[in-house]
Amino acid sequence: MIDLYTWKTPNGRKPAIALEELQLDYVAHPVDIGRDEQFLPGFVAISPNSKIPAIVDRDTGVTLFESGAILQYLAEKTGQLLPTGGAPRYTTLQWLHWQIGGVGPMFGQLGFFANRAAERIPLAVNRYLTESRRLLDVLEQRLAHSKYVGSDDYSIADIAIYPWVVAVMAGNPTLLGDARASRPSMDRWMSELAQRPAVIKGMNVLQDDASAGT
Repeated sequence: MIDLYTWKTPNGRKPAIALEELQLDYVAHPVDIGRDEQFLPGFVAISPNSKIPAIVDRDTGVTLFESGAILQYLAEKTGQLLPTGGAPRYTTLQWLHWQIGGVGPMFGQLGFFANRAAERIPLAVNRYLTESRRLLDVLEQRLAHSKYVGSDDYSIADIAIYPWVVAVMAGNPTLLGDARASRPSMDRWMSELAQRPAVIKGMNVLQDDASAGT
């Protein structure tokens, strides 16, 4: 049994999707970041950086924070969703880290400066919008030559990237309203992932409804 400490954010949905795909038994525990619950001592003991998500694997005694590390751990625990060696493995990890180092930070900053900042700063909005569009173009180019992001096999790279792409477009419809229409390969990939039962469940972690993520 795995305890998943999470919230309804792109990073929080990533391990939920993986757990559903891998059919691992887990319990999702809400950590409401809107109420600063990530700073409560009980959660800090699990996640010292006070960030969701985090897991505790009761079967192995492993405790982990950082969504990328969690995805890799779950894949290696089960021998699924990550090639076991050679170039395919490192290509998949490369795209996982692309999400961690680029997609998450840039899309997150766009969401903040475009929607939540007390003062709208055009320079910041334009900077993160330009970079977000560039990253979507990188994804489009990759998917024009590969069925999935890591390779022609579905993997933790797809699981990591998908919630962020859904979120950035849903959160910025005026700025990115044409993102899917102008990127047919990405649109094909998103449509396929949105139909996967595990993605539907993972995207709705901690939600009462079972509507799809897109």
